[in-house]
Amino acid sequence: MAVFSIVKLSELEGAKRLDAEYYRPEYLEIDQKIKRLKHFQFNQIISSFSSGKNLPQIECCKDKIAYIRTQNVRPILIDKEGLTCINPQVKNPPLLEEGDLVFVRVGEGVGNSSIITSEWANSSYSDNVIRIKIRYLDPYFVIVFLNSNVGKKYLERVKKGSARSLISKENINLIKIFEPLPKIAQYCRDTIREAQTLIANSESIYSQAENLLLEELGLKDFKPKYEKTYTAKLSDAFSAHRIDAEYFQPAYEEIIEKLRENNIELQPLRKFILSIQKGIEPGSENYRDEGKPFIRVSNLSKYGFTDRDQKYLSEELYQQLRETYEPKQGDFLLTKDATPGIAYVVKEQIEGIISSGILRLQINDNEINKEYLALCINSIVGKMQVERDCGGSVILHWKPEQVKRLQIPILPLSIQQEIASLVQQSHEARRKAKELLELAKRAVEIAIEEGEEKAINFLSRIK
Repeated sequence: MAVFSIVKLSELEGAKRLDAEYYRPEYLEIDQKIKRLKHFQFNQIISSFSSGKNLPQIECCKDKIAYIRTQNVRPILIDKEGLTCINPQVKNPPLLEEGDLVFVRVGEGVGNSSIITSEWANSSYSDNVIRIKIRYLDPYFVIVFLNSNVGKKYLERVKKGSARSLISKENINLIKIFEPLPKIAQYCRDTIREAQTLIANSESIYSQAENLLLEELGLKDFKPKYEKTYTAKLSDAFSAHRIDAEYFQPAYEEIIEKLRENNIELQPLRKFILSIQKGIEPGSENYRDEGKPFIRVSNLSKYGFTDRDQKYLSEELYQQLRETYEPKQGDFLLTKDATPGIAYVVKEQIEGIISSGILRLQINDNEINKEYLALCINSIVGKMQVERDCGGSVILHWKPEQVKRLQIPILPLSIQQEIASLVQQSHEARRKAKELLELAKRAVEIAIEEGEEKAINFLSRIK
């Protein structure tokens, strides 16, 4: 059935948008709800709008300036995954301040926005990231609004039919935002700070688990020595079916030899696998802007699922595929393409389909603790073996037969359980952080849809 809106010429928005898509009823309804509250046009609350610079980078280390790129700008909070730092030779880089908002301007994740908390003050940012300074309203409230369903609809609205980048002054200015009651704004600020603390705790606990693993394996201070020149036997090349020099880098064998010197038992991963299944690629023509999540390699990390550049499948296609390709609670997921070697144990039932770049393993719990196994694969022990297997390729692929040969160090069950307990605590802290941010977004949505008093009543019930 056709959907249409009738809009008077005098009521066209400030940008004089003439494309019909911009005036879809659902968008007009949001506008009307915002107008019932005390509100601003977005340009009224912006005091500064600027993009960063393309700067030379190095690996991050202590006392260096963090460099926030598009992949680090995630909904509400900055993500450390893949973070780099600025080369110290760069003079006077643009620096961020607490309370700044950063947006992905172009490319993957365009429209994503984060707030700069105290942890990220004095970081710099790339040329594909926009920095906006907010006035009049609390920036912590603004970032929650932009990441709520209402804010996402606004960004979706200004994107459609526009030849400009999504995050341009002209497009951003079309967004309307209400001025919240102080209690709602304070809740957003407090919640984000609490979530940030929980995530920091999660990272700290996960590091404890990693350190305990490496200590028990005798690898706490191990630094692989990558040689510039080395030799290999022709018989070894024939045996491995590899002739690329990188495969025979001594550093890869060094870590295995170190484990053997420490009398650590090693077993191939195949010993613990009950079944192995690859996900599916339904084709980009089946991707949708909404629906059920299609979980690709970019949507999986050692901490769990992320919505990084999330693609979706229709309900109909999801129903066809779910029996075979939907991960279940307790499943062991392992990436094999693009970024191979990311391992994660599914903590709760989700609705979604895994891509062909992800393997779903059934692990024998009687032989090994799954959380311990995932940590081993995500640690330097697994990473170096995966790096060796996948070397020599432009596009990284980790073959199932290579996966099965992965050498797993075996520690006593009591140590495995201690490590697994820390991993689970880490994931629980991260889950609570996500839950808090969802509650903040819901409070803002209730304020718009049902009124601010209803939102305050909602907040009083969840405290």
